[in-house]
Amino acid sequence: MAAVRTHDYGRDVLSSGKPRKQIPEVVAEPGLVAEDPASGFCGAVVGFEKGAVASVVLEDRHGRRRLFPLVPAGFLVEGRPVTLVRPAQAAAPARPAVSASGSVRVEGLRARTARESRIWVEGVHDAELVERVWGHDLRVEGVVVEPLDGVDRLAERVEEFGTGPGRRLGVLVDHLVDGSKESRIVAAVRDERVLVTGHPYVDIWQAVKPAAVGIPAWPPVPRGVSWKDGVCAALGWGDPADGWRRVRAAVTGFRDLEPQLVGAVERLIDFVTDPDDD
Repeated sequence: MAAVRTHDYGRDVLSSGKPRKQIPEVVAEPGLVAEDPASGFCGAVVGFEKGAVASVVLEDRHGRRRLFPLVPAGFLVEGRPVTLVRPAQAAAPARPAVSASGSVRVEGLRARTARESRIWVEGVHDAELVERVWGHDLRVEGVVVEPLDGVDRLAERVEEFGTGPGRRLGVLVDHLVDGSKESRIVAAVRDERVLVTGHPYVDIWQAVKPAAVGIPAWPPVPRGVSWKDGVCAALGWGDPADGWRRVRAAVTGFRDLEPQLVGAVERLIDFVTDPDDD
């Protein structure tokens, strides 16, 4: 039975003098089962992650893990609203249980020898962003990410690469929407050992949530103007190199990215590390 202690949040001046209901605090010991009432996700406590707001990692019975902020009265335990609190910290703070991508962190990691399979992205910024969020996972799996400098020659590059057993390609494409130039290029690639995924955004910067970089929305860019140049001019960010430093620094984990990009990268990693193809 989890140890609990109660906390009286004081009196509500509009409640005719009646004290507000006490919400118990429950120590989030490993293995404690809790539910996030907003999403219905239920799982056991397996770790924590630091940040602007500390979060708890829950794992459900299918092995799926999710992060939830440790906010007052934010969880249900045995059907009762509770406030989860971290156990007393050891003298040396523990490393986060999960990586920036939300995966289980492997301690004492020695990078695996690189696979023959590869993940290709359109440019250097795409590669840096993927490394920033999924770098831990990629080193665990031995996956190398390479920038292509555009996808205009994708079919030709795939043929030059030469896929085969244990030699797959995953390709991340910007602006992959129906009717786009990119969609026509991708349609020309027909190889069962090549998976192309993408996101709908014109540039990888746009796949970073505006709130993460402290803006209400990405500004519109006039036709004929380079997207990065137009954004930097509208926001007063200087040149694209200065703008990219702002964007990259703002991304600390997968929650700073739009779901379309997160899902696309996760699918590529799963594809190129498929053990049935070795």
